[in-house]
Amino acid sequence: MSQKPIVLVVDDTPSNLDVLTAILKDTYQVKVAISGTIGIKIAKMVPQPDLILLDIMMPDIDGYEVCRQLKSQPNTAHIPIIFVTAKIGPEAEVKGLSLGAVDYLSKPITPAIALQRVKTHIALYDQQRALFSQVKEKTQEINLGKLETLNILGRAAEFKDNETGMHVKRMSHYCEVLAKALGMTDEDAETLRDAAPMHDIGKIGIPDSVLLKPGKLDAGEWNTMQKHVEYGVEILGRQSDSKLMRTAIQVAQYHHEKWDGSGYPNQIAGEDIPLVGRIAAVADVFDALTAERPYKKAWSIDEALNLFEEQKGKHFDPTIVDLFFLKLPEILAIKEKFSDE
Repeated sequence: MSQKPIVLVVDDTPSNLDVLTAILKDTYQVKVAISGTIGIKIAKMVPQPDLILLDIMMPDIDGYEVCRQLKSQPNTAHIPIIFVTAKIGPEAEVKGLSLGAVDYLSKPITPAIALQRVKTHIALYDQQRALFSQVKEKTQEINLGKLETLNILGRAAEFKDNETGMHVKRMSHYCEVLAKALGMTDEDAETLRDAAPMHDIGKIGIPDSVLLKPGKLDAGEWNTMQKHVEYGVEILGRQSDSKLMRTAIQVAQYHHEKWDGSGYPNQIAGEDIPLVGRIAAVADVFDALTAERPYKKAWSIDEALNLFEEQKGKHFDPTIVDLFFLKLPEILAIKEKFSDE
């Protein structure tokens, strides 16, 4: 048997509480509060009420203030509120509705009307919750599809460049560690982790004769290689409503910029470079240096760290480099976990 919906009745007059409880108790689980302050506390308790019947004229804080506080807080803003009052002139009604109430009940209470209005608004609330759940589920499905696409494209770029799929895994997890160390929220750090595999997606558009050349690139070839940034942005799309895709675009576009303005493609410097680009630059270079490839030997960890110390404030954001050293044990654990062997 399903649990009864919960109705919270807030009124400072015991007889009013008794009347509404008697009307509702056969159909609903009724909770009562004898003041606005107590009502606010009960509304925050789990399980939360499915609807609140709220008196206006109360001695501690009135119903309008209770409504305002509940609607201003994310954990209670969703609960429908019906004002119960003898004071129901047009101005009072407009004021209550403008604060977020969904309806009014006038005193003295007519049981049939009270039951029907409570039933109607709980049904609407249930529909709203069901719709929100469906939207959330579909959004998760869409984001999962985008994430899978990003991972596939990222691995495709790495295979074309004779990299292994482990490079994008390591680099993206390095990004997550650094993002959290910089104070980004877990959600934003995870978004960066998921977007980071796209950093070199534009290499798909670079001719193999340039991309796979074992020796040093000449000036023309280097110019061609730099175009992978532009190609990456075009592949991902220059604009997106998706936070994941917007982050991927920024990573692809800015991870070759340098702190001192000597990078490419736009020679921007310092904090003008988006933070995700500065993070990705450190993560990408560290993994590229310390991973063995058919055309080069891996640098030792100490050699790579010496380069970072030397390039701090030149190639790399000095704050991110300092945090990289601080988080080195986590970085090395990721490197071991996603090794090429």
